[in-house]
Amino acid sequence: MTQRKNSPQKMGGFGRGPHGMAAGEKAKDFKGTIGKLIRYMKPYYISLIFIIIFAVASTIFNIVGPKILGTATTKLAEGLVAKYSNTGGIDFDSILAILVKLGTIYVLAMLFNYFQGWMMAGITQKITYRLRKEIAEKINRLPLSYFDRQTHGEVLSRVTNDVDTVSQSLNQSVQQVFTSVVTIFGILIMMLSISWQLTLMALIVVPLSGLAAAAVVKNSQKYFTAQQTTLGNVNGHIEEMYGGHIVMKAFNGEEKSIARFSELNDSLYSSAWKAQFMSGIMQPITSLLGNVGYVGCCVLGGYLALHDGLPIGDIQAFIQYVRNFNQPITQTAQIMNVLQSTAASAERVFEFLDEPEESSDSVNPISIRDEQGNLTIRGDVAFENVHFGYSPDKIIISDFSAIVKAGQQVAIVGPTGAGKTTIVKLLMRFYELNSGTIYIDGIDTAQLTRDDLRDCFGMVLQDAWLLTGTIMDNIRYGRTDATDEEVMKAADQAYVDHFIRTLENGYQTEINEESTNISQGQKQLLTIARAFLSDPKILILDEATSSVDTRTEILIQKGMENLMKGRTSFVIAHRLSTIKNADLILVMDHGDIVEVGSHEQLLVKNGFYAKLYNSQFEEAES
Repeated sequence: MTQRKNSPQKMGGFGRGPHGMAAGEKAKDFKGTIGKLIRYMKPYYISLIFIIIFAVASTIFNIVGPKILGTATTKLAEGLVAKYSNTGGIDFDSILAILVKLGTIYVLAMLFNYFQGWMMAGITQKITYRLRKEIAEKINRLPLSYFDRQTHGEVLSRVTNDVDTVSQSLNQSVQQVFTSVVTIFGILIMMLSISWQLTLMALIVVPLSGLAAAAVVKNSQKYFTAQQTTLGNVNGHIEEMYGGHIVMKAFNGEEKSIARFSELNDSLYSSAWKAQFMSGIMQPITSLLGNVGYVGCCVLGGYLALHDGLPIGDIQAFIQYVRNFNQPITQTAQIMNVLQSTAASAERVFEFLDEPEESSDSVNPISIRDEQGNLTIRGDVAFENVHFGYSPDKIIISDFSAIVKAGQQVAIVGPTGAGKTTIVKLLMRFYELNSGTIYIDGIDTAQLTRDDLRDCFGMVLQDAWLLTGTIMDNIRYGRTDATDEEVMKAADQAYVDHFIRTLENGYQTEINEESTNISQGQKQLLTIARAFLSDPKILILDEATSSVDTRTEILIQKGMENLMKGRTSFVIAHRLSTIKNADLILVMDHGDIVEVGSHEQLLVKNGFYAKLYNSQFEEAES
């Protein structure tokens, strides 16, 4: 199959996201998407349990650290008092034992934190790999109708931006959710063990921080959703303009393109700025409220030390806990922001993965291959009462019937929009019929696997598509197991071997990304060589000589005529003078076959075909 490598997409639809989602809308189902993401992580539940255990252990060790350090401070303070009152001295052995214990705990905390970070990084990358793999496989299972309504940039955004966001969010948030919860409750317990009065003072600011965090989260979700949506729109516009930059420049569309990009970029700036601002404002708000509680604890701690004999080490430990207590609250609020971004991206990814796919192949498909795996068909094709429309309310092919014998050359002609290209798309089951049947050698194509069916065909389209790679690779794309000699033979049959050998690197010449280092005619000859190599039983040819010079046109015509020998051929004809020798001409108008016959028979009828032919002849003379 050949197609355009970077064809410009439709200009409309950039102002909206997937399925018409306007920029700024909230995720449709936040809880459902997060739940689905959790279920998606099921293969990694055991590893996640170990990650949680390591994270919790690391957190607990870090929590008890200040209490132990406070004990050392109290020992030191008591020793100083005893020394100056001549009742004793500083017990350095006890302090050293406490510090060794403290150091051991912090080392263990570091090791647990290291292992859980290492494991989490592995899991997130596996999830990213799996998501991208499933998206890539999904793309191949989607019907062409999906790509008719989506831009390349929108699909690309699902594979790159949205998957990356999910990966980064998971890496940041999973362990933080548990460590933050454990830290909050652990520190609360440690603070209560020191002084309930100081704990009450520290907790006064918690409801205020919670209210502030809730307000920020509530307003930030829609901006994160809008950021992902508009980013996809920007990518789509850039891909479209870059793919069609020659056409855009030819029609002086630079200003319009820049204006459209500026509009999309402004929308992205607005949503991204608001999302990042709302995310960034969380910490200073909670820090301000935390500092209020911190000052209150310092004042009350001094009072309790003087009047109730609260140890100095406990006051030091408590102040550390107050500082650390605000951090998990801030982290929890930030995690909620991260989860908004995760939900927005994951929802778009899962929406893509849930898109309706092509209808399944037959449960018991009919085999058309021999024991060696070679196709056994002759090439008879029949259409029986075929009806089709790209949408149910707009049928473009109605009651189409035709019989084509193996080896016949069939030309399909008609005005633009008559349904010529649609016929060949239906032949290869790129779209499913509304009703009717298409047969190959008397076998309903719906009873064949798509792989077997499409192996029967070779296509040479007007828009020649080449891979980034060598000429050898591009021709071999028709049959990947072909030898170099077979590739060269196919090139010779397509009348392109001589041209290839004139190149400095011959068959190893690299075709660049836009295929601009060879001419349109040379590209077309390479696609003909590719079709020769695949050795199909049935050919679909879209006349492709309108944009090349006369000499190249003759070569292409020779190559196509050589290719059609002994094969059933469907030729979409634009210039009627090129299909005079066709065995059968199907004349289409508004989805119906209005005339059938040879060139001479149709001219004698003096009907629709004769009018088309004579109008082209008159245009050529004028």
